[in-house]
This record gives sequence, structure tokens and C-alpha cells, in this order.
Amino acid sequence: MENTQGNVDSVGELRGSSRVRDWGLLLLTNFLWASSYSVVGFVDRTLGPLATATLPAVVTTLMMIPIVRRERRQVSGQGLILTEWRDWWNFLVLALAGAIPGQLFLAWGIKLSLVSNAALISFALPVTTAVVAYIVLRERMTLLRWASFGVALVGVLQCAGINWRELNFTSMSFMAGNMLLFLQVTGSSFYNVYSKKLLRRYTPSMVLFYSYLCSLPVLLFFTFYLEGATFRHVPDFRASLWLGILVIGSVNVFAMLMYLGVMTRLDATQAGLSNYLIPVFGVIVAGVMLHERLNKAMLLGGILVLTSTLLITVYDRQTAEEEKPATAAGS
Repeated sequence: MENTQGNVDSVGELRGSSRVRDWGLLLLTNFLWASSYSVVGFVDRTLGPLATATLPAVVTTLMMIPIVRRERRQVSGQGLILTEWRDWWNFLVLALAGAIPGQLFLAWGIKLSLVSNAALISFALPVTTAVVAYIVLRERMTLLRWASFGVALVGVLQCAGINWRELNFTSMSFMAGNMLLFLQVTGSSFYNVYSKKLLRRYTPSMVLFYSYLCSLPVLLFFTFYLEGATFRHVPDFRASLWLGILVIGSVNVFAMLMYLGVMTRLDATQAGLSNYLIPVFGVIVAGVMLHERLNKAMLLGGILVLTSTLLITVYDRQTAEEEKPATAAGS
């Protein structure tokens, strides 16, 4: 009996430390995304929104080639190219319903709407992730998760710095842009949730690489069509611009691999709530690097978001899949 209790305690301690580690990885992931926004702003002023999304995606895909080739050889002894139609179909779905809307519609939506509208609509990302996770993965919403969402939303609104007077959701002239922005958020949610489903069969590197590989033809087509002048000026790109593109692509690789790695252990709903950290870290980075003023409301908001992510990541109840191993260990 004592040995059995000892085994249960050790399993619980391991899971507890694993969840704290996952929380730390989510903090780092969202910090990297938030920190890269200043670089995105610099590149966007030179290239335009579509090229700013597409060229770093090309860098990300190229960087992933040696990693995925090595993994494929180790796991199955096969080369880089997928040989089964089912594999391509999985990543085509992920690209068409997730990656492409998540990257393409943001640029169009902001062009047809307002930046403040886009900022507020983006706060729906964790909520839409929870809805899509319930539909696709049958993940449940516990009372603690609802409470964490509420605390996080209050916190992120405290420090987001939205121009509330500029918001306009009633004008028909902004309706198309607002719909595209919402579809962008929904596409990002679908990418996160469907990625978790694919992580049962593929490594995080494979999910990232093949989804981007399937997305690039569409992204390149629209970028050439709408911002073709950008590519005519490629020989004139300054070294600082190439460095910015490389930084965005590299940050995306590291951040996405960490995020997908955490997704193999947490529910998509749990990982999705951490996206509220992006505006929080964005405010902190701006305060440190640009010497922008951080008021008490912003600091309180950041603490609330950090607390909510800690609750849902570390202290949330075990899901049904996680409870089974614990039951087996105690039997």
C-alpha cells in the first residue's frame, strides 16, 4: 500500500513539474511573438502586409527542411516528400482552413477596417479556439477554465491600449473588413486545434513544415498579384530588411515548435488562453525598448493575465486522457 501511494505521489510530482515547465514555455513563446512585432512593423513599412507575412513564411519553410528530413529518416526511413495522399490531405486541410486565412485575411481585414477593430477582434482568439476545440476534439470547458478566461479578458483589456473612440462595428463600410478579421481569428484557432489532432501522428516539426509548404503557393500567388512591385525591388532590399525578414522567420520557427510541443501535452483550450499574453508582453517590450509609460492599470492587467494562464495551465483538472495513466499507476 505504501509503495502504491509512493508511486501515485511521484507521478503527481512529475506532472506538476511538467505543467510548470509548459507554462514557462508558453510564456517564452508568446514573449517571442510579442517581441517580433516591432520587427514586423519595420518590415511592413517597406514591403506591405502580404509580403511581410509571405517572405518570412518562405524563410520558415526553408529552415525546417533539414530538421524534417532528419526526423523522417529517423522515424520511417523515408525522404522529405510525403508519399500517401492521406498525409497531404491532412496538411491541405490545415493550410486551407487554418494557415492561409490566419495570415492572408489579417492584411485584407485591416485594410478594409480599422486597426482598433482588429485589435479588439483578436481578443476572440482564445474563445474561438475553445469553441473549435470542443467541436473538433470534444475538449470540455470546466468552471476553472471559464474563470481563467474571464480573468484573462479583464487583464488584457486593461493593458491593450485600444483607442475605444476609434472603434466602429456599426458602419457598413467596415463590415467586410471586420468579417475578414473574424475569419482570420477563426482560421488561427482552427490551425491550433487541428494541429493538435495531427500531433497524434506527426512531430511538431512536420506539422509546421508541411502546413507551410501547402500554404506557400496560395500566399505567393496573392502577394504577387496584389503587391507585385515588392518582388521587382528585391535586388534593392537593404541588409537591414533582409535581417528583419530572417528574424521574423527564425522567431516563428522557435516559437511555433515550442507551442506545438506544449500542445502535445495540454488541451488546445489551455494553450490557446496563453495568446492573451501577446498584447501584455507587447506593452512591456514597448515600455522597455521605446520608453513608453507603463501605468498601474497596465501592470495590474498583466498580472491578471499571468495569473489566469498559470491557473489553466498548472492547476486545471486533469483531462480524461491524462487521468487514465494516473489510474493505471495506482492500480
